[in-house]
Amino acid sequence: MDIAVNLVENYLRLTGYLTLSEVEVQRRDDRGRYTTLTDVDVMAVRFPGAVYIGDPHGHRDCEALVIDDPVLGLEDDCVDVIIGEVKQGPAELNPALKDHAVLHSMLRRLEWLYDDSLLGVIDGLQRDEIHTAKGRGGGSVRTRLVAFGRSKVNNLTTISHSHVITKLLEVFSEHEDAFRPIQFKEPAPAFLRLLLKSGFDVTK
Repeated sequence: MDIAVNLVENYLRLTGYLTLSEVEVQRRDDRGRYTTLTDVDVMAVRFPGAVYIGDPHGHRDCEALVIDDPVLGLEDDCVDVIIGEVKQGPAELNPALKDHAVLHSMLRRLEWLYDDSLLGVIDGLQRDEIHTAKGRGGGSVRTRLVAFGRSKVNNLTTISHSHVITKLLEVFSEHEDAFRPIQFKEPAPAFLRLLLKSGFDVTK
């Protein structure tokens, strides 16, 4: 897996998202042959509610969020869906990500979340890169295209790698006692943990 994708996926997992990564989207042509349209770097869905470091039952000192990141713009009673493009260079979307077939192929996996038609969601993403729809069980579902990479800004549709790294280092340092027993197997978080354990002061 691309190291940048691994970094972003673990950041999203630690902030409470369920993720898929490096998903190839295929289309069948007029001759019945399958062709790959694009590779979606990451797709993530987060349901409302706090994410705790450990089971908080009976232990008030465990009631700390893993990452409380305002950049994610999480809202109460709102499911957040991200379809992400991850670049090692500038944060920008691959035009193929806005292809109707690509968006439909990815979002149909979560179709049961939406009270609205997927066609409306896709149209909104193609137009504005972000769309909020009614949730089937109440509340709302915010769906957005997010570019991860090198950027001077961080907002709902662009998140820089420097921000991701800073937040991961921050939470690892602040909650060292909670993360000490965890053996990270994936390269990006494992390397960041190794730097901290080795005494490095990582700054931008």
